[in-house]
Amino acid sequence: MRDMNPVEFFFAHTDTLGMILFFMLVLMSLASWFGIVGKSLLLWQLRQRGRQFRRELWASVPPQTKPGDNNRNPFARLAEASFSVHADIKDAPTADREALLLRCMNRVVGEEGSRLDNGQTLLASIAAVAPFIGLFGTVWGVHHALSAIGMEGAASIDQIAGPVGEALIMTALGLAVAIPAVLAYNVFSRSNQVLLAQLDGFAHELHHYLVTGQTLPSSVREN
Repeated sequence: MRDMNPVEFFFAHTDTLGMILFFMLVLMSLASWFGIVGKSLLLWQLRQRGRQFRRELWASVPPQTKPGDNNRNPFARLAEASFSVHADIKDAPTADREALLLRCMNRVVGEEGSRLDNGQTLLASIAAVAPFIGLFGTVWGVHHALSAIGMEGAASIDQIAGPVGEALIMTALGLAVAIPAVLAYNVFSRSNQVLLAQLDGFAHELHHYLVTGQTLPSSVREN
């Protein structure tokens, strides 16, 4: 009879609780990677669309948004909201116009920041919980193994090594699930900060144009 690998040994000797914990970790891993791939594609699209939108906006004379742009990226939504508010308050005193415009921009930037954080709570939860599920599976596997050895009344290295190795699989699986989630969470957090910084810079460009009627030189605008 051929020797079983650790995974086969695990499935051959684990109980119902061990199987439940194992499949919980598998599902968490699938959810984590689904979120990582989806978020990566979303951030890449936002960067590309944002760069294209800003280039087209400042290239038009006068700068203006186009129908449907607001569904494409946060830069377009910020621009459309700013132009809309500016048109509604054009007859208000100058100080009031600037205050209302800034309030609108701050609101949109805050909403876009919250939208960018979507999905990261799941990654953070998986990163925090997966190692503990794996550890619990290990503890339960060791308990299960020791109970079986105690019932036999004798123990040898061969009897102990197999069940303990089976139990440690759960710890390894928990870490394998958690580590990519932690790394992805940190990378996405940094990417969100960069994107929000670009959005804030774009808000200043819009504010300058809507208040003064003049666009900033291309040398000082964000690319």
